[in-house]
Amino acid sequence: MGPDRVRVRLCFRADGVIESAIAEGHAGAAPSGSNAACAAVTVLLRTAYETVAGYDGVTVSGRAPAPGFLSFEVGRYPPGAVDRLKGVGDFLVVGLSSVEREYPGLIDLNIES
Repeated sequence: MGPDRVRVRLCFRADGVIESAIAEGHAGAAPSGSNAACAAVTVLLRTAYETVAGYDGVTVSGRAPAPGFLSFEVGRYPPGAVDRLKGVGDFLVVGLSSVEREYPGLIDLNIES
């Protein structure tokens, strides 16, 4: 895999709740900040992070220390948040799979259960 791909890894817990999401790299030949595939991945992950961070009783931590790297991890959550957290995971799988199809060869999506 070349450096011109965004590598995305989604990890899920046994109960189906998203555990973590990590995106690294830059897709394609467009300058950093000007690539639609990168922008789509960023928007999906940031939206998921901000959604989860707004849920009562859910602990989440995220980092974006440099351009081309974004991650978050879901910590503790109450039983009543399971369905909502599963929905966020479903949102990410569907959205990122769509971006991967729309921009073949630019996104490397890995889903781990």
